[in-house]
Amino acid sequence: MDAPTLGDLLDVLGGSSVRAVASPGGLGARVGEILLYDADAVLPHAPGAVLLAVGVRPPAAGPLLHAAAAAGMAAVVVRGADGPAEAAGRAGIALLAVDEDAAWHRVHLLLSSAVGARPGGTPSAAGDLFALADAVAAAVGGATAIEDPRQRILAYSTVSGQTVDEDRRQGILGLQVPDSPENAEQYRAMFAAPAPLRLPALDDDNLPRIAVAVRAGGETLGSIWVVDDGTLAPGAEDALAQGASTAALLLLRARAAQELARHLGGDLLRRVLDGTADPATAAHRLGLGAGTDPVRVAAFVPAGASTAPDVEQTALRLLDLVRLSCEARYGRHACVLVDGVVYALLPAVGERGAARHRQLAQDIVDRAGQALRMPVRGGLGALVAGLARVADSRDDADLVLRCLDAQRPLALVEDVRARVALLRLGELTSGQRQFEGGAWARAVAHDATHGTEYARTVLAWLDAGCDMAGAAERLAVHPNTCRYRLRQAREQVGLDLDDPDERLMLWLSARLEGTA
Repeated sequence: MDAPTLGDLLDVLGGSSVRAVASPGGLGARVGEILLYDADAVLPHAPGAVLLAVGVRPPAAGPLLHAAAAAGMAAVVVRGADGPAEAAGRAGIALLAVDEDAAWHRVHLLLSSAVGARPGGTPSAAGDLFALADAVAAAVGGATAIEDPRQRILAYSTVSGQTVDEDRRQGILGLQVPDSPENAEQYRAMFAAPAPLRLPALDDDNLPRIAVAVRAGGETLGSIWVVDDGTLAPGAEDALAQGASTAALLLLRARAAQELARHLGGDLLRRVLDGTADPATAAHRLGLGAGTDPVRVAAFVPAGASTAPDVEQTALRLLDLVRLSCEARYGRHACVLVDGVVYALLPAVGERGAARHRQLAQDIVDRAGQALRMPVRGGLGALVAGLARVADSRDDADLVLRCLDAQRPLALVEDVRARVALLRLGELTSGQRQFEGGAWARAVAHDATHGTEYARTVLAWLDAGCDMAGAAERLAVHPNTCRYRLRQAREQVGLDLDDPDERLMLWLSARLEGTA
């Protein structure tokens, strides 16, 4: 896959962590690597590199900008808001800036990870783990597998000539260690041991093992298992312990890269949701092809947390649950937490895909409610034609959430279209003088002053289609009572109930007041 451009880099990072100060040649230059400037070393010829101007203040960066441009570099990064844009323009090189208090090693990690966090790329940590498995197998003398704490096989050795058994073959075929009570007991013993542990064969079809837990700072990250066919190297335990130390570093790096990719993806999705991201670039970064296929925004919110710490913690747990459900259905997926609401981007290719959105959302609401031990509500916006319209679907989903209650914890915008339209109309008319005061406001004010029920009676009559018997039934009064109240409302408040426009404004004013 092609290297990302400077524009891609800035889009992934969201524009807040790293900012473009000057780009005389545009942001289309390809980025190959991230370099730290060393004043005591010769600046290398590095086409496409981004140079971090360590130890160089922005006002004094002119010579470095010219030198970096001569070396074929794509951009220079300075620390501070006042980057020398004019000097960058004269040098013909892009100039980026980070915050004044940003640590250079963190900036290097951020940019390097962003360069490698392209959709479709193979994580380097996976290849490193396979290389480590081969190295351990060669040093220890037996077929090796590296696993996570859930006994999923992350990597395995391919050194020729080493003996394997049935459990090894089945584990590699399914990338999961076969489950059995005896196996579980061996894992408990291995994780409790402070050093590599030799374990007997589980049955006649299998061989003994030597295994060690992979730990970092007291946290268990996984384990390494080696088949012992009786020909292991004399220093097998020491070699395996060293392999575990290296595996810990690789697993921590893989976790950090994954978390960073999720963080960057979340930042990008936030901008997609509010309509400020470029749809084509965002689609590329989120793995959504050209970004023109139909998508829908789903919004989920916990409805039971009360205190601020509980709300925040519950929302984070809900984010994990939504992400897990969406990834299980769609593979790589985009979810983000914004202001206490978890949003998910649901792709839909054809009607069959769109029809599954309701069931997926219902499953999330049910399972998340059980896991969090509190109600969870879900609103789904309209199906829109690609990422360029995602902000519209997000607006719908937000309005749907406002329509939900304990009796209806989940809805599509199509289910509550009238209510959503009233909410939107209320937002549009808020503060408009044409909707302030008027007949409905006079009726409400009269009721408050005189203890009458004209407003309530008028609304019941309108809701009943101007049918007196229906209005009386809604109010649980005699029809003559309704007639008397409406006659008094005409005389005392000045309501013209014979005018259809007046009736419409009365009904709208009442409904919009109820949606505020």
